[in-house]
Amino acid sequence: MVFRFSAMGDVAMLVPILRCLYKQNTNVTVTLVTRKRFVPIFKEFTALQIVTPDFANQHKGLKGLYRLYKELKQSKPHRIADIHKNLRTAVLRMFFKLSFTRINVINKGYAERKRLTDPSKKTMKPLTPQHYRYVEVFTRLGFPIDLDQHEFPLKPALLKSMMDIDLPADRKWIGIAPFAAHPGKVYPLDLMQKVVGYLQQKHSIFLFGHGPKETDQINTWAKAYPHVVSQALELPFSEQLDLIANLDVMLSMDSANGHLAANFNVPVVTLWGMTHPFLGFSPFGQNNHLLADRESFPKIPTSAYGKVIPKGYKDAMRTISPEEVIELVLDKI
Repeated sequence: MVFRFSAMGDVAMLVPILRCLYKQNTNVTVTLVTRKRFVPIFKEFTALQIVTPDFANQHKGLKGLYRLYKELKQSKPHRIADIHKNLRTAVLRMFFKLSFTRINVINKGYAERKRLTDPSKKTMKPLTPQHYRYVEVFTRLGFPIDLDQHEFPLKPALLKSMMDIDLPADRKWIGIAPFAAHPGKVYPLDLMQKVVGYLQQKHSIFLFGHGPKETDQINTWAKAYPHVVSQALELPFSEQLDLIANLDVMLSMDSANGHLAANFNVPVVTLWGMTHPFLGFSPFGQNNHLLADRESFPKIPTSAYGKVIPKGYKDAMRTISPEEVIELVLDKI
């Protein structure tokens, strides 16, 4: 049984590990406990059992977590892999320990992370990638995984709802995810508009985002440029994943969309602001990074998730020029 409730990028990083787990370990049955909205990410795993807690109602608070524990216990798990490690999973681990279930929990490397993000006494040393931290948990539970033996599945076919979009056959498909959860990870939109405007001249651009503000920005660009496609926003999440799998390249912030594309072996170009690849959250098998200039902004990385923007660092990502972005994206097509 695997615990990983959020965030989407961290959940998506479990996909390559599950592929290897199933292929390299016989007679293993896996139950994933995650949020309902993330279920489509795992649709390739026909044998995977998924439990979706309702933390807002039925499984809210301590009583709700005990109720969830009682439900999970019915499947009689032999091992618990906690690759989330938050307050909720700590409570669930406590309950399962009372029934003598073997448990292992991820080592998030907080001390190393703190040294890497320290504003004045920074140690610029790459940390263990998150994918390998996941692997360590399964290995300690008796399920060795070799990520070097990972194999990508066939790309999913596009459904008719996607194929109805009129796209020129001679154009490459470029996905662009210009947003992130925190402003410290978002490339300035005026510079991104230059990237979008240039790339759409010879290629079809699919923009990804969610929420009213992001949707409005995407629709604005779609109206301004003839080869920017906004219909992807109207697709169910499951079909958006199929579209992402069939892109020729994805341009993403340090965000979930990069991980979703990398899971299908799509080349991913990532732009990094207040965060840094050394923190271990790069998309699987990818190193196509463009970083804010650390000589001008030496406090980077400022935090693991881009929440901290020091005074004077608001424009750090402007040190990544649109020309650099365009060149690297075109190089990966």
